[in-house]
Amino acid sequence: MSNGFYKILPRAPLPKGGAEEVGNKAWNLMRMTAAGLPVPAGFVLPTSWCKAFRLEKHQELERSLTAGIAELESATGLVFGSPRRPLLVSVRSGAAVSMPGMMETVLDVGMNEETVEGLIGDTGNPRLAWDCYRRFIQGYAGVVAQLPRAPFDKLILQALAGAGVQKESELDYASLRSLTRDMQGCYRELAKAPLPENPREQLEQAAIAVLRSWNAPKAVSYRNANRIEDDRGTAVTVQRMVFGNAGGASGSGVAFTRNPSSGERELYLDFEFNAQGEDVVAGRVALSGEERLRRMLPSAWKQLEEAARTLEALFRDTQDFEFTIQQGTLCLLQSRSAKRTHWAALRIAVDQVDEGLISPEQALAHLDGIDLTSIVRTRFQNAPAEPLARAQVASMGVASGAIALDSDAALRMARAGSPVILVRRETDTADIDGMMNASGILTGSGGRTSHAAVVARQLGKVCLVACADLEIELERRSCRIGKQNLREGEFLSLDGNDGSIYAGKLDVIAERPDIELAKIGGWRTVSASLPACAF
Repeated sequence: MSNGFYKILPRAPLPKGGAEEVGNKAWNLMRMTAAGLPVPAGFVLPTSWCKAFRLEKHQELERSLTAGIAELESATGLVFGSPRRPLLVSVRSGAAVSMPGMMETVLDVGMNEETVEGLIGDTGNPRLAWDCYRRFIQGYAGVVAQLPRAPFDKLILQALAGAGVQKESELDYASLRSLTRDMQGCYRELAKAPLPENPREQLEQAAIAVLRSWNAPKAVSYRNANRIEDDRGTAVTVQRMVFGNAGGASGSGVAFTRNPSSGERELYLDFEFNAQGEDVVAGRVALSGEERLRRMLPSAWKQLEEAARTLEALFRDTQDFEFTIQQGTLCLLQSRSAKRTHWAALRIAVDQVDEGLISPEQALAHLDGIDLTSIVRTRFQNAPAEPLARAQVASMGVASGAIALDSDAALRMARAGSPVILVRRETDTADIDGMMNASGILTGSGGRTSHAAVVARQLGKVCLVACADLEIELERRSCRIGKQNLREGEFLSLDGNDGSIYAGKLDVIAERPDIELAKIGGWRTVSASLPACAF
């Protein structure tokens, strides 16, 4: 480490402290870079910064960020804050133990009145430049200034209505420029000060916001639920921006190297064309699956398949990875061991041993902490022929419970002894307390790989997302699913096997993975009869 940071660059030395020193995100990015995978250049402030920040000893933060940016400028040929060939960066959190969606990210740091023109000149794409500028304002407002999201969302809805389009990706550059100006005014009004124009100030404040997010309520709740020590802290990862919002041959996605719900060996992903990564993981928009990506960008799809194989070979485990495609070229932004259902964990462990990817001993380590005797896959008995509606399956199984339209209602009903189905237009990781107390989760938007869906799988909750036929009326404490109106407190049943949604409570039957359990039993018998060095 030099100047208080580590480099994420080819041939840069790996830190001896591994993930504990630089966070799981940066550690894996460094290993991916060393393996020749396409990772944007970056640097990381280690987890020790978080402890120093909490002790109010962060006077050297500006110096370390300045030195790190200088390394990025040298590696990319771009200049931070320059009106010509400007460098934009993302500022991300990253604890030693992955905490998906529980801490903060700020994208497009470095945007201002000069760099927006510089980006237009560099790329020839005014729509990209103004989209990045409005995204930066919106992200900085929420994460750094901690302003409410609703006024900015309202401006987006007004822009969509004015342009007569359905999605932000359909706004042209003139509409985005006007939206950016409106957001600047909204920020000024709410913050009682203009948005900082100095990229160096933007970067420092974004880094402080990431460090501060370690103690955000949702992060604390997640650590408590997963027995993660409070004193471990988060790193701050700064990388060159790549642009999934650069046009029709660009986009962002999240993929799993295997199906995290069933365990099947298949590339399992959500993707949104002409979008940045936060659009995918935040769970606020309905997402495209792999079919359109495979059809529209076959070369990028092939790159994804090759990357998935390389990641599994590198990490010897099923991976959950975030990626951006910029004008047909793949960049990997993160990879981590995938959260999966217990059913999927068992099947994946057996399959990876059969494939020779891992040893039986490694497979048993992957299953450590799982009560194998309790693994079952459930389904409904005598379900109605026609469901109220269907949705995408994010986590398998079946669940019946009383409808709760927010986390407070879910907590109240669960404490009263009722099983609960949390029904939301979109789930945010701030809903974690409600999710932990629910038997199942249903959302109207989002995708199978959003942060909320990942957390639901880890919690072992049935989760259906992107139900187009769901309408929620919070003021009336009711919802409409398909053609049926349901009040909060009425029972709903979710089928995480095929995505069906039914009114009322249904009977459940279960099946066990007997073949896989027999193989596990055989490994344990062999392991017990051999010395430890035999594997």
